Amino acid sequence: MRLQVFTDAATVAFEAAQFITERAKIRIRHEGRFTLAVSGGSTPWRMLEQLSTLPLDWEHVHWFQVDERVAADGDEDRNLTAMKRSLLDLAPVPAANVHPMPVATDDLELAAVEYAQTLAAFAGSPPVLDLVHLGMGPDGHTASLVPRDSVLDVNDVDVSLTESPYQGRLRMTLTYPVIDRAREILWLMTGESKQEMLARLLDADPSIPAGRVDATNAVVFADEAAAAGLG
Repeated sequence: MRLQVFTDAATVAFEAAQFITERAKIRIRHEGRFTLAVSGGSTPWRMLEQLSTLPLDWEHVHWFQVDERVAADGDEDRNLTAMKRSLLDLAPVPAANVHPMPVATDDLELAAVEYAQTLAAFAGSPPVLDLVHLGMGPDGHTASLVPRDSVLDVNDVDVSLTESPYQGRLRMTLTYPVIDRAREILWLMTGESKQEMLARLLDADPSIPAGRVDATNAVVFADEAAAAGLG
């Protein structure tokens, strides 16, 4: 796993937006399409705001979600709500290129199957996303692969649900298999509170959910506050 350290969270967001733009240019030039799955969080929303100002070939970029809280459309808890404010309302993103997780439904199991089918329709079967963006919580969770939940052991489908509510909400999430198949993984880690978990991530500590993600094609963009605890 590669680590790049930048001054502060704003710089991490800017550099991440540049990274995504460059990767998109390469994939679009060679394959005609770029597929990206985005997680939530304050730094990612700043990243998307930066991205909205860059010369991206919007017609050929397809946007997926890494995870989502089960809540009604427009709910402030939804990652999609923040994604709209940060990017979709600011940039000329074709509506047909946005693929939100279908969590506002009564049949969530079927919805998870349908989202896996959507991934396959745009990223192949089995799906291989060009880039997956991940963050990590203070408990070591990433996506909605949360500690002590049976979703950690799901390895036969690409999209699943948490067994129990996490921080008050059930979640839909990409699972380890589809995350690990991604061509690249971009981790964003900012703030002093991430020091311990960043060290454990870099050590591929399997006792935390994030440490179980394949590090082969992964890069971490961290700010100085998050990286201050590293040797």
